[in-house]
Amino acid sequence: MSETGNRLRKLLESPNFDPQNYVKQLSQQSDGDRDLQEHRQKIQNLADETAQNLKKNVYKNYRQFIETAKEISYLESEMYQLSHILTEQKSIMESITQALLSTDKDETSKEMQAAFPKETEEVKQRTLTSLLEKVEGVKNIMDTPGRHLVYNGDLVEFDVDNMSAIQKVHAFLMNDCLLIATWLPNRRGAVKYKYNALYDLDSFAVVNVKDNSPMKDMFKILMFPDSRIFQAENSKIKKEWLEILDETKKNKVTKDRHKKEEEQPTSPVRAEVSTNPFDMDDDEPADAEESVDLSLDWIQELPEDLDVCIAQRDFEGAVDLLDKLNEYLKDQPVTQRVKELKLKVDERVRQLTEVLVFELSPDRSLRGGPKATRRAVSQLIRLGQSTKACELFLKNRAAAVQTAIRQLRIEGATLLYIHKLCNIFFTSLQETAKEFQMDFAGNTGCYSAFVVWSRSAMSMFVDAFSKQVFDSKESLSTAAECVKVAKEHCQLLTEIGLDLTFTLQSLLVKDIRAALLSYKDIIMEATKHRNSEEMWRRMNLMTPEALNKLKDEMRSCSMGSFEQYTGDDCWVNLSYTVVAFTKQMMSFLEEGMKLYLPELHMVLLESLREIILVAVQHVDYSLRCEQEPEKKAFIMLNATFLHDTVLPVVERRFEEGVGKPAKQLQDLRKSTRSIRINPESTVSLV
Repeated sequence: MSETGNRLRKLLESPNFDPQNYVKQLSQQSDGDRDLQEHRQKIQNLADETAQNLKKNVYKNYRQFIETAKEISYLESEMYQLSHILTEQKSIMESITQALLSTDKDETSKEMQAAFPKETEEVKQRTLTSLLEKVEGVKNIMDTPGRHLVYNGDLVEFDVDNMSAIQKVHAFLMNDCLLIATWLPNRRGAVKYKYNALYDLDSFAVVNVKDNSPMKDMFKILMFPDSRIFQAENSKIKKEWLEILDETKKNKVTKDRHKKEEEQPTSPVRAEVSTNPFDMDDDEPADAEESVDLSLDWIQELPEDLDVCIAQRDFEGAVDLLDKLNEYLKDQPVTQRVKELKLKVDERVRQLTEVLVFELSPDRSLRGGPKATRRAVSQLIRLGQSTKACELFLKNRAAAVQTAIRQLRIEGATLLYIHKLCNIFFTSLQETAKEFQMDFAGNTGCYSAFVVWSRSAMSMFVDAFSKQVFDSKESLSTAAECVKVAKEHCQLLTEIGLDLTFTLQSLLVKDIRAALLSYKDIIMEATKHRNSEEMWRRMNLMTPEALNKLKDEMRSCSMGSFEQYTGDDCWVNLSYTVVAFTKQMMSFLEEGMKLYLPELHMVLLESLREIILVAVQHVDYSLRCEQEPEKKAFIMLNATFLHDTVLPVVERRFEEGVGKPAKQLQDLRKSTRSIRINPESTVSLV
């Protein structure tokens, strides 16, 4: 920037700058309008430069903001991993500590149980009984032998969706279950609570909820497909709840495992020989029972781990656990303990399948395209549900395509709408086919279902197409262009091995036939109306430009010999009716060729024959009725033009487009020869 510009910048940036005084001084010092214009240009240049610098700074800061956001995301991920590692380290340290102290604890517990066996059991049951007397509707809780109270306390339940407080509850944790009771607003004597729910310790998982002010000291209980959130009084009580719940669940698993291991038959029983081959697995020998080791920690915790994976939507982790279990039990005998484990696992598999099915349901969000369904589909296939995965995937895509078509706004020209419609539909169909090939590459039996689905999807597309093109009574030329666009898009599907051209044609044939017949009737009515007003006079186009335009139109209609029918100046030695008929006839033929289908061969051929017959019969009738020699010669000239020029062009163009000779048109042209050979005949042409 020049020195003058720098001085101007410093002046405008000074904190004591007064605009009014500046303008006043500038007006006094300037010699005229030219000085003011130059100064205005300097200020404008300075403003443009400032705006450009501001844009650069904004862009620079925006890039720094994006980079900072990415770094924060990376740091958050690393912190999460670090937290996960610390948690694992903590659990390892606790397990090591428990292993070192297990011997002392076992000896101490045995001594205590030996010294006070009845008193300890009685105290636990008496404490539980005294507390349960305060709860309404829990008479059968104490029917289970050995059940005793571990921990209890007040909690506040919150709504899972909007995190608003619902009610105050009192939780009773026993050695095998968790009881939730609500506070009674109107207390009756010693009864303070009312029974709300009872959960077996194996049926739920406990998850810590991260503190997020003002939502603090919360933990979640996951029972598929529901979950409940509770808030403790403070962080200390919350920690106690989490630790005691975790310890109690582990104790129950250990106790159940020891109980099964200690179960032995009291006396040998002779096995009965069964002739039913399906009973062979029920009579497993004792050594087979011992050979299947189900005491591994990951097997004991498998049902609970599956519940956590399902609740946290870790579908891959859940299926990995199932595959690991199936691989472990693949060559193992099916003992009673294995059957019990499989019953628990099968229930989790059913729950996981329901969640995956819901993920693929059309009620879910349809955004993201076919790739958004890949996760759920792949896990269903791994679970052996490839047929269900195929069905749900195709239903999801059908709903997505239908929604996209429904949301397409009808605006502007019909051809523009059809371009958008074809682009949306065939692009979605192509993406769906590619995703289907990727997801079901190893399930060739599902491909027939995709072909059936493609036909139904094409039917949905044709409904929307026909409603806009044919039901709205568009011109035949517009309909032909729209059908051409649809065929071109459909042809692109052959690149991925999917050819739906025949399906598209079979669905459109009815509407195309109706359009051809309707337009044929319009041409015939217009021709008859012009025939009724025919004066058999030469055309006078008035200007050379109009004559040249008509010649160009006739050349575009393949009427190369039209030049010999043009006279001096701007005259044409044909009647207006014959020229108008020729242009309309050739236009119908060209649009009909674009819409041609093998099923419509006779429809198009008969339509052409009927249209030509209207003009030929009119010429035939005029020749027989006209008495003036000059007019009769002029009519004969028009008949020659129709027979020698128009009809051969129609035949040739039809044969080129169809690939078959038009016998009906050839017969019609032969029958019109009598008009030229014997114009005086009184026999009419039929």
